Parts: sequence; structure tokens; C-alpha cells
Amino acid sequence: QVQLVESGGGSVQAGGSLRLSCAASRDTYNRYCLTWFRQAPGQEREGVAKFDADGRTRYADSVKGRFTISRDNAKNTLYLQMNNLKPEDTAMYYCAAGDCLVGWTNRFTGWGQGTQVTVSS
Repeated sequence: QVQLVESGGGSVQAGGSLRLSCAASRDTYNRYCLTWFRQAPGQEREGVAKFDADGRTRYADSVKGRFTISRDNAKNTLYLQMNNLKPEDTAMYYCAAGDCLVGWTNRFTGWGQGTQVTVSS
């Protein structure tokens, strides 16, 4: 069973920063690869950041240069440092567990409950 818990969301002004965390159970962390997604009301889900199977990072074009994904294997935790936030970054941010591969996918085994990020102008 996939176990993921996101945290770190909040309300900030444009230009501000937030750091999201996705804490996974050890089994989830070791068995799957984790991806950050976001979904704003009325919009499609968007892949934000992930580690590809080869260890390289992958980002949505809209967040390149502003967001940084990292992980702490000892803590079974994935992070998303978000800097220079913009109002268009406002969304629910989710962590999802799925097969490790190179590139984006929409096929996942499980999701966290999400954490809300709201950026005001």
C-alpha cells in the first residue's frame, strides 16, 4: 500500500518561497519513484518535478529555474523547494508514486492527499 504525506504548503506573496515535503513509508520510497504534480481548479493535472530513472531531474518548463527537487533517502522524503513563486503556481500539490522511468507518465500506483499552495499578487 502506497503511503505518502505531503506538507509545507501555505499562502505567500508573489516572489516568496515555500518548501514542500513528501514523506513516504520506507516500502513506498524503496519500491517506487516519486513525482510532484499540481492541479489548479478547472485545470488539468501537471507534472512539476521528478527524478528520472537515471537519477536526472526533470521539471515542467513553467518552473525551471525556480523550483528544485531533492530527496533524503535516510528520511524517505522527497522535497520541492519553490522560489520566486508566481500567482500561476497556485494549486494543490501532490506527490505520486509510480514506476521508475525516464520522462513524464500519468500512471501511478498511489497519491498523497496534497498540500495547497496559494500565491497572491
